[in-house]
Amino acid sequence: MIKIGIVGGTGYTGVELLRLLAQHPEASLSVITSRTEAGLPVASMFPSLRRRVGLEFTAPNDEALKDCDVVFFATPHGVAMSQARALLDAGVRVIDLAADFRIQDTATFKRWYGMEHSEPELLKEAVYGLPEINREAIIKARLVGLPGCYPTAMQLGFAPLLAHPHALIDESHLIADCKSGTSGAGKKAEIGLLLAEAADNFKAYGVAGHRHLPETSAGLEAIAKRPVNLIFTPHLLPMIRGIHATLYARLLPHAKDLDAQALFEEFYADSAFVDVMPQGSLPETRSVRGSNFLRIAIHRPNGGDTLVILVVEDNLVKGASGQGVQVMNLMFGLPEETGLTQIALSP
Repeated sequence: MIKIGIVGGTGYTGVELLRLLAQHPEASLSVITSRTEAGLPVASMFPSLRRRVGLEFTAPNDEALKDCDVVFFATPHGVAMSQARALLDAGVRVIDLAADFRIQDTATFKRWYGMEHSEPELLKEAVYGLPEINREAIIKARLVGLPGCYPTAMQLGFAPLLAHPHALIDESHLIADCKSGTSGAGKKAEIGLLLAEAADNFKAYGVAGHRHLPETSAGLEAIAKRPVNLIFTPHLLPMIRGIHATLYARLLPHAKDLDAQALFEEFYADSAFVDVMPQGSLPETRSVRGSNFLRIAIHRPNGGDTLVILVVEDNLVKGASGQGVQVMNLMFGLPEETGLTQIALSP
């Protein structure tokens, strides 16, 4: 059994980790910390976990974390980098769901997250935790920074086109029109996330620049091995879970006969959690709600030179905690799907 610690067990990604790991056949939940709820039984805060999780929350500096095989950080940005070195030195593997180990350039990190990176040497070692792209590196890693929810959808949507050895699309003009449910903003009191503000409403935000843009651009360039230019506009949907990304890419003249459906199907043939749907499909967010699946459909309106790639995922599962469990499985030599075969909730 894998002995697991979770730092920050009270937020949306923390409780999603608890839900998934409580059902994982090789997981043994050992330590769950909370700065404000130490001493409280986990199931008192989350009755859905009664009879499944019998632990109490402990303080974030709990020494028992060093006895774990792996520790997940489901915390605000800046926490993981303050604790990661001590855990790694104790032989514990670390998976961070925040941004501390996503962006390799420390100046870029400071610009978008408003803080100095305190562990630049560890940052150099960190592996970017997108299994479908970095599977082999994740298997060998001891420190993984998980992608954000939007970057997961955008990178997996564009990856088959960018990974091709010959340029197929105009990589200087990629467009991502993305929408997320309110849980993507985390568990916090904020006026724009109140029911009376978010319900019956739809709006864009971060149009001038969003912190997931540099992460996604760096990931796309790593896949393409050449520069790309991305326009990314996020929107807030009046629902709790889910991301819907509509991606646009213009085919180059020499690629006008490309069979994009076959390209995507071949690229993801060995990916357990990426479902390339039949041509002409219109994936819905509810088709992935509560599951670790990401569904993709490819369209070419009027047979023209523009590809429209539709991507849906649950932002708390494939966009965060489920992907973390997927990464853990790889790190510990388990089948990638272990503990992650839940079918989406419908309706």
